[in-house]
Order: sequence, then structure tokens, then C-alpha cells
Amino acid sequence: MIELFMALAEPNRLQIVELLVQEPRTVLDMANRLSLQQAQTSKHLRVLREAGLVSVEVSGQHRLYSLAPKRFKELDSWLTQYRQLWKDRFEQLDEVLGKMMNEEKQNGPSKKRRKKSK
Repeated sequence: MIELFMALAEPNRLQIVELLVQEPRTVLDMANRLSLQQAQTSKHLRVLREAGLVSVEVSGQHRLYSLAPKRFKELDSWLTQYRQLWKDRFEQLDEVLGKMMNEEKQNGPSKKRRKKSK
């Protein structure tokens, strides 16, 4: 999993992934869109390919790059445990804020707030 995060942590590689979400692309197309040299783009694509995030298909003289869904599914599965954690935490926060708002409605603004507003 670490290699996935390391590959995606570099801003240009993340932008390449964002371009490939739209459609498969050639190195030259991505280089032009990102204002990078073709060699730089190829280097970034190699890292993404080694991490299993992109695949390449040879089409004549061109190489067409696209996203490899398997690794993104693995990433999504890994993140699922954290989604539940944050969902639970936000629900707890909603409860606390709801209690605070109810108390303020019943008792008026707290003394701290009244002092600040003067």
C-alpha cells in the first residue's frame, strides 16, 4: 500500500491520474496538458505503472495509458475502515453540537460569548 501512496504523493503523478480518469491518453498528450517534458512524463508514468496504477496499450507507434482499476479498488478497500471511523466521529460531533445548541437555546448565550460581544 505504501508504494501507492508514494506514487500518488507527487503532484505531477496525481495530475496524470486525474487526466486518465477522463480517458486513456498518450504520453505526448499528457506532457502537453501538464506543460512537462515528454521524458519527465514518461518517468512519472513508469512510477505509476510500477505501482500498478496505470496500464499501457501499444497502438501502432503510440502507447496509450489508462488507469488500472484493480489497485484503485484495493485502495478503496483499505480506506473503507477509515471511512467508518470518520463517520462515527462526525456523528459524535453532531450529537455534541446538537446538545450545545439546545443548551444555548434554553439558557441563552454562555457568559464567555456575552463578554466577547461587549
